[in-house]
Amino acid sequence: MARKFLYAVALLVVVVIGALMGLRFWAKELSQFAFVPSARFAALAPMAPAAWDDPALWISRAGGHPGDPARWLPAGASEVPELPAAVFFIHPTSSFDRTRWNAPVDDALAATRAEIFARGLASPFGAARELWAPRYRQATFGAFLTDRADGTQALEAAYADVLAAFDHFAAHADPALPIVLVGHSQGALHLMKLMQQRVAGKPLAARIAAAYVVGWPVSLAHDLPEMGLPACTRSDEAGCVLSWQSFAEPADPSMVLDAYARLPGLDGKNRKGSPFLCINPITGRPGDAAEGWANIGTLVPDATLAHGALMPGLVPARCAPNGFLLVGPPPQMGPYVLPGNNYHVYDIPLFWANVRADVTRRVNSWQAAHRAPPTTAEGKTAAAETPAASRHARSWWPWRRG
Repeated sequence: MARKFLYAVALLVVVVIGALMGLRFWAKELSQFAFVPSARFAALAPMAPAAWDDPALWISRAGGHPGDPARWLPAGASEVPELPAAVFFIHPTSSFDRTRWNAPVDDALAATRAEIFARGLASPFGAARELWAPRYRQATFGAFLTDRADGTQALEAAYADVLAAFDHFAAHADPALPIVLVGHSQGALHLMKLMQQRVAGKPLAARIAAAYVVGWPVSLAHDLPEMGLPACTRSDEAGCVLSWQSFAEPADPSMVLDAYARLPGLDGKNRKGSPFLCINPITGRPGDAAEGWANIGTLVPDATLAHGALMPGLVPARCAPNGFLLVGPPPQMGPYVLPGNNYHVYDIPLFWANVRADVTRRVNSWQAAHRAPPTTAEGKTAAAETPAASRHARSWWPWRRG
């Protein structure tokens, strides 16, 4: 009996090792088999603009609601003063259904997962006076694993919802507040296009304190110039773009690079081989490196992903020459690490407290730069102000109240 038990254990070990080896060497093929829908894409009717008046279409919105996941605080995180900003957050893919290309907004499982993602990814921005996070008919995970036209059409349909939700946000958010844009993974892909169409060359660009385009590569040549804002160069700079993608070492980013090459840049050109943006979330600077002690709090989730605690000094970060953010040996974050030591799911939780501090600095910098200049008793701007500064301040004033 003991010998049979040992044989069974040995067989189980062989099966597990074989499965891991298969995932390691055929991750792309296995993922396509498991997640790419076999059905054809079915066109979606546009949502009526008035649909976004329905609170059910928002995970989070101005005014909030009890249990708002984006306002959640992990253990070890202290309350901070309200951040005078309006945040627009686009959640990542939370649907893995292979029977259709787009998930309905009332898909209960996808909606629950989206709320979990908001808890971990949007909560560093939760001190904002307004935080808006729409539900949308997201493309399912398989859309990113194929070069079939169905996948592209699914992404375009999802983006149409995001754009409509953003237009609702822009019309209803407090116009006195600067805007912080946040998107992760699929949300980041949509955010890039949204910036091209609603920020670049538009008056709205003046209100953007920062754009966090995380978990999707931003080509320096084919994407960033189309987005209307430059890459961030300082930790206290406002009006700029941050982006990073987290891998432990040894890193194998081949699946990400495949998707990067498959989809064209915002300029319509092939992005294959072009360098992409890496802003270190610990330092807030491009191409930078930081030791673990500088990481003031990693959000380590529990097994349910419903709770978690901050752990300082857990993870270092450095921007590698290939543009990926490397975090050293694999940290223990949970079971959702993707093949190749890809910590995609944890891009923001790995640096939760640093991201929270980063957005505070950038919003404060925006507020300081666009505060009304002092005036004399005659109502003229103070003598210390230069004519150029006066014109700059007036150009921003229509966005402010009072």
